[in-house]
Amino acid sequence: MTQPNPAPGQDIQEEQLNKAIEELRGVLHEDGAPAAGGAPASAAGGPKNLGLIMNIPVDVQIVLGSTEMAVSELMALQKGSTVALNRRIGEPVDVVVNGRKLAKGEITVLEHDPSRFGIKLTEIIATTKPA
Repeated sequence: MTQPNPAPGQDIQEEQLNKAIEELRGVLHEDGAPAAGGAPASAAGGPKNLGLIMNIPVDVQIVLGSTEMAVSELMALQKGSTVALNRRIGEPVDVVVNGRKLAKGEITVLEHDPSRFGIKLTEIIATTKPA
């Protein structure tokens, strides 16, 4: 199957995704201190430290939406109840890593396993830390 020519902004989006992935690697440092000179960890600490960092487990959540309800409504929920979320079908979902919203994406069916779904990243959110 041939792919259509990428849209003019697609190269920019791919560059932003790559930059965000590098930022995500920096987020793994809990103290928030960047590597020497702002360089990636591999340049500052050598390949051995990069291996340690890359094996740190992180909590990744895909947030479909949220809602607020009174405790009485919550207690009334039972099997078969429906909870309306604050998002509509087709709106992007949030990708949250260790409690920080890092990206947005769209739900997609996995090509190699149509019984499962995944997330296609469509936007990377700037991850600047407060001063």
